[in-house]
Amino acid sequence: MAALIEDYALIGDLQTAALVGRDGSIDWLCLPRFDSPACFAALLGDRDNGHWRLAPAGAGECTRRAYAEDSLVLETFWETDTGSVKVTDFMPQRDTAPDVVRIVEGLSGSVDMLGVLRLRFDYGSAIPWMRRTDGHRVAVAGPDSAWLRSEPPVHTYGQDFSTRSEFTVSQGDSVAFVLTWHPSHHPRPPLIDPHESLRHSLEDWRTWAARCAYRGPHREAVVRSLITLKALTYAPTGGIVAAPTTSLPEEIGGVRNWDYRYCWLRDSTLTLGALLSAGYDEEACAWRDWLLRAAAGNPADLQIMYGLAGERRLPEAELPWLAGYERSAPVRIGNSAVHQLQLDVYGEVMDSLYVARRAGMGAEPHSWNMQRAFMEFIRDHWREPDEGLWEVRGPRRHFVHSKVMAWVAADRAVRTLEADPALGGDLDGWRAIREAVHREVCEKGYDAERGTFTQSYGSSELDAATLLIPQVGFLPPDDPRVVGTVDAIRRDLTLHGLVRRYSVEGRPVDGLPGGEGVFLVCSFWLADALYLTGRAKEARALFERLLTLRNDVGLLAEEYDPVARRQLGNFPQAFSHIGLVGTALALTGTDPAD
Repeated sequence: MAALIEDYALIGDLQTAALVGRDGSIDWLCLPRFDSPACFAALLGDRDNGHWRLAPAGAGECTRRAYAEDSLVLETFWETDTGSVKVTDFMPQRDTAPDVVRIVEGLSGSVDMLGVLRLRFDYGSAIPWMRRTDGHRVAVAGPDSAWLRSEPPVHTYGQDFSTRSEFTVSQGDSVAFVLTWHPSHHPRPPLIDPHESLRHSLEDWRTWAARCAYRGPHREAVVRSLITLKALTYAPTGGIVAAPTTSLPEEIGGVRNWDYRYCWLRDSTLTLGALLSAGYDEEACAWRDWLLRAAAGNPADLQIMYGLAGERRLPEAELPWLAGYERSAPVRIGNSAVHQLQLDVYGEVMDSLYVARRAGMGAEPHSWNMQRAFMEFIRDHWREPDEGLWEVRGPRRHFVHSKVMAWVAADRAVRTLEADPALGGDLDGWRAIREAVHREVCEKGYDAERGTFTQSYGSSELDAATLLIPQVGFLPPDDPRVVGTVDAIRRDLTLHGLVRRYSVEGRPVDGLPGGEGVFLVCSFWLADALYLTGRAKEARALFERLLTLRNDVGLLAEEYDPVARRQLGNFPQAFSHIGLVGTALALTGTDPAD
């Protein structure tokens, strides 16, 4: 059985990523991209679905672990009866092929080590054929091939289709393993020097982290979250995946198990703002450019998510041979929510491009024409119901957040054209849309009796997304309707002080059975709203509590179970780390456009 979600750490090479457990086992890795089939899928099944463990023989969990300072190089330590040892795990930024490097160092005494490698391509379903070539172990199955190069001898066992290594390290010894993937029809890629790669990886990450402009409280947590966001970036295109995993459940044993290895437009403004405010203009520009390429085309065809390079087709399927994390089935790949109508994405794209323009990022020649086309779509469709920010798989509704973001689209178009009339556009028409949306939301989306905005027109349910109303400028923070909404969410939408996405009142809002944990980014939004409404002390207290929910290496999943005190959902989650950075910046008054 897989470990607790929070017991994993992340390593990656800016094109894919792996999860390493406290027991020294890599239980999840997709090659060569984030969205490729996994070759280690024990996370969603069992060890026979693929994993690579490297640890002292007979040992359980490590004594301690940490990232080497300001890097994505993981160091795991074991203290045994006979000595101590360190395993360093990392994935160097690739030149040609992806490599996973594991270096064992003896720190004191002598330690007997055991390595067990079970490669299972195609999400744990394909057992490769193993052979020896030029002193390497080569695994081949269909289009996939992996080469294992190791300093100690390894042996292949046919009984359980594994490759094992048993060796002893003494103080001062250093032993390296390198696993390299490449297409099976290609020749072997160039070999890397694992020790030289380690030096370069540490240098590259520390140089990158040193660029962080944030100097406020909890800088370590902010830098770690920024490193995590960088690690979730697909470097060839600039896209940022929501998470490197699929089907980690929002409820243990439940069915809300989704594939997050894609790029969501909902994250765009918050991501751009976090990167700009922290001084990462190059990454912000790459994300903006990815956004422009992905969103290009007929505005009616704008999707809520895209593939790493902007791919539009993400067909959803289930993998019945995987039992699911802690028996949480089904395991899904692809995401059929790609076909949903979510009006909020138009506002998020418009807001992102507005933030980029204010920050001085050079505008692409075609971007304003695209935004004008978006406004024509908004003019014709803003009154329609949609599936909303949370991608409910039930009937469409008039979600308040979606309407607010339609207002944002019109507002940013108006502000942009007012600042630069030479761009051209229907300024009066856009002002009229902005006024009409605002009026309707305040009339139909606000419950005057309870003093709060609701999830959708005519409903009594609350929605954490309405916490964003003052943040996007729909109403000022001191407006009684904003304060009332914040108070209502604190009173009725929190569990142990942490915020759920929406109220269910005895029935599933999203058309699915069961429940879920609290949604971590929503709790960061509450901290932001508290700060904006003049309750800075409470905002800081909530923020500091949220920091304690990170695991031992500073990572957050999508959700948290405050009763069982464990993380839930895909991991690590970009949205959660964007929320952490955004709240830290908000509490210091940082504007991404400054």
